[in-house]
Amino acid sequence: MSKLESIFGISWTEFNQIIVKIGLNLIIAIAILIIGFWLAKFIGKAIKRVMSRGGMDAGLITFVASLTSTILKVLVVVTSITQLGVQMTSFIAILGAAGLAIGMAFSGTLSNFAGGVMILVFKPFKVEEFINAQGENGTVKEITIFHTVILTADNKTIIIPNGPLANGNIVNFARAGIRRVDMVFGFAYGEDYNKAKTVIDTIIKSDSRILKDPEPFIGLGELGNSSVNVAVRPWVKVEDYWAVHFDMNEKVYKEFAANGINIPFPQMDVHLIKEN
Repeated sequence: MSKLESIFGISWTEFNQIIVKIGLNLIIAIAILIIGFWLAKFIGKAIKRVMSRGGMDAGLITFVASLTSTILKVLVVVTSITQLGVQMTSFIAILGAAGLAIGMAFSGTLSNFAGGVMILVFKPFKVEEFINAQGENGTVKEITIFHTVILTADNKTIIIPNGPLANGNIVNFARAGIRRVDMVFGFAYGEDYNKAKTVIDTIIKSDSRILKDPEPFIGLGELGNSSVNVAVRPWVKVEDYWAVHFDMNEKVYKEFAANGINIPFPQMDVHLIKEN
């Protein structure tokens, strides 16, 4: 009798058969993981293509594709573990026993999932809309099951968890379709207010991007410390907001100079009293 038989009660032949079986199951399990994860990714992309052709909401497309891919990956992992000889009843019992601890540990993740569902149901924003949320400004690029991806104006990618996003304040700049450009232009005391107003009004009327309805507003906003400030409030389409903002600043600066309207530097008048 060999040492193996005396210790474990099995022969070398049986031991070799067990090793071969374990090795074969391990190889199959790894193959299931590799092929299964590839299929999950492929199916996720296929769902995106099919839903995109159907003209469905972009946020819903990314959410469903992400959710489907995640569920498939979980099933692949379970199948792979089963292939290694772990009984599903035992596996489920282990998951059940650890469920509370896992739930507490991943409470934030579950909150993010619930937040993603709320975003898709109530639609406070959609893909390609410009929003302000969680202190960040950017264009929504993707809504997944756990987070939302936005792209800032300077091309930074910001990933915001769906939980805080759904429960926080969200400013949607694109939903209404039009925005008001709030600007203030100052000129020196003693200049002709009506002349300055006419110059600004002419610039506004010459810009086809500025809407006629709602009507642009021009009014005397403030008598400042060193300038008379004119409040200007034209309305534009969302996509024209920044272009009009910068162009108006440039045109007003040039036209004020061309029409002899002075734009003052901040200044302070100091009166000296001579004491005897």
